[in-house]
Amino acid sequence: MPVAAASVEDLRGRRLIVGFPGAGWRGDLRADDRIVQGSRTYVPAIPEQEWYRAESEQIEVFAPLVPVERVWVETLGRAETTATAHRDVISRLVSLDAPATRVPLPAVDGDAISGRRIIQVVDGVERRDLRAVTEVHTNADGDICVRLATELEWYRWAWSGQAPKTLEVPVHLLWIE
Repeated sequence: MPVAAASVEDLRGRRLIVGFPGAGWRGDLRADDRIVQGSRTYVPAIPEQEWYRAESEQIEVFAPLVPVERVWVETLGRAETTATAHRDVISRLVSLDAPATRVPLPAVDGDAISGRRIIQVVDGVERRDLRAVTEVHTNADGDICVRLATELEWYRWAWSGQAPKTLEVPVHLLWIE
């Protein structure tokens, strides 16, 4: 669930959504500590790939400063309803006043999941910050699976060309963020 960044105490490393009400939203960003210049407060909004590179390699990266009133933080919320792949268009309408709440979708119901953010749930425990590296497939044992990488490994693949370490996980344990 998106929450106004002004109401969140510690922003560093949090997932962000930035934009303008009525115009649109951009995600896949991470925050650094807020900056106050004069009477204005800004949030450095770093593309996730650059965030992971900076953290992994201990380098500085460019971060545009976004006025805090145009920044929302992704937080975990409780979904009131379970998402389904076959909802009608009327039930999917949202307000353009703030970023929409996204309800995770079971990976078995998703299409084209390679590259998507994934949640793995085992015995009620969620593991986040994962990316699907493959589509749903049958492994050598006949199990229906998806190969996953941590987001750090996913983004390292982009900036270095080094193939990620992956883990094969049964699809029934996965949700698409």
